[in-house]
Amino acid sequence: MGINTERDIEANLQIGPTDQGMVRIYVEADGVEIPMDFEPDEAREIAEEIMAAAKAAEKRGS
Repeated sequence: MGINTERDIEANLQIGPTDQGMVRIYVEADGVEIPMDFEPDEAREIAEEIMAAAKAAEKRGS
């Protein structure tokens, strides 16, 4: 499965701070829970990558 492979899977995504000063991205789907904790600087880098991907997707969609 690659990034361009479509799947019909329903998942829940939550993003927020933890009580340990980390940023958690939490994904739950089909009974599988994936908590991913990041330092704030790492979370900012991820946010920048998401923004860049959104801009690229907009260009492809036009």
